[in-house]
Amino acid sequence: MQPKDLPVWRSLLFVPVNVDRFVDKAHTRGADAIQLDLEDSIPPGEKDAARARVQEAAKKVARGGADVVVRINRPWRLALKDLEATISPLVQAVALPKVDSGDHVRMIDEVVSELERERGMEVGTTKFIAMVETAPAFFRAAEIAAASPRVVALTLGAEDFALSVGMLPEPEGLLYPQIHIVIAARAAGILPLGFVGTVAEYRDMEALRATIRRSRRLGFMGASAIHPDQVRVLNEEFRPTEEEVAHARRVIAAYEEAQAAGRGAITVDGQMVDIPIVERARQVLKRHEAILRREAQARAGGDPV
Repeated sequence: MQPKDLPVWRSLLFVPVNVDRFVDKAHTRGADAIQLDLEDSIPPGEKDAARARVQEAAKKVARGGADVVVRINRPWRLALKDLEATISPLVQAVALPKVDSGDHVRMIDEVVSELERERGMEVGTTKFIAMVETAPAFFRAAEIAAASPRVVALTLGAEDFALSVGMLPEPEGLLYPQIHIVIAARAAGILPLGFVGTVAEYRDMEALRATIRRSRRLGFMGASAIHPDQVRVLNEEFRPTEEEVAHARRVIAAYEEAQAAGRGAITVDGQMVDIPIVERARQVLKRHEAILRREAQARAGGDPV
């Protein structure tokens, strides 16, 4: 499988597209991506008015260099209207809620391809975040993750999933489902997004920090935020620490020196180093460099990375 060119999305801040004060300030929040919401935060009677706001909102929220994601609705008649209002060069990705199969993804892919052609866009430009939120879909997570080249991220909608399986959205019950999502995403070469917990509890920032730190160690690379205060924690915790970067550099330097000298076994910081450890060090540096590029682009106020 060819590796995908994946975005850097440590934090994806939800913003209801119909609330001007949130839209106007979104670009100042420091999120890697802004998720304009057409789904849960929009009452049924306001869906049409919300769609009419998407393109102007996309311009506003991208001013700080963030990628723009639009979360559409699940029912097909609503989803089609949402896609008509969403697909444009201003929107980098669409979040697909309650995906139930690979065929579901492929059907949306077909619609998006038609819209891109009509609008003079290169087919394939718009990426997908696939959201697994039901018990039946859970067992198709790997199929969903690999359903289309557009899919760059997979996430578990913890609240809806917990409701679907009859559990409370607590870490104990969500650990196995979330790890399953990480593995399915990694198998498809895409981003695992989320954390072991629920976004509903957002006021205790130190508890959130501990949760995100643990979740990064479990393989997650970013997560959604429902409140601006969460963004800083996600950005800080979903990145390698200075110590991890320094250790990775020492590992790679020692390995390359040993290779040049014809030596096999090496030790760095008291740890035996073999090929998986070297590869993990390379991944740490690659991630670190990608985040630095993202942050530099955001500071420059240029096009999203």
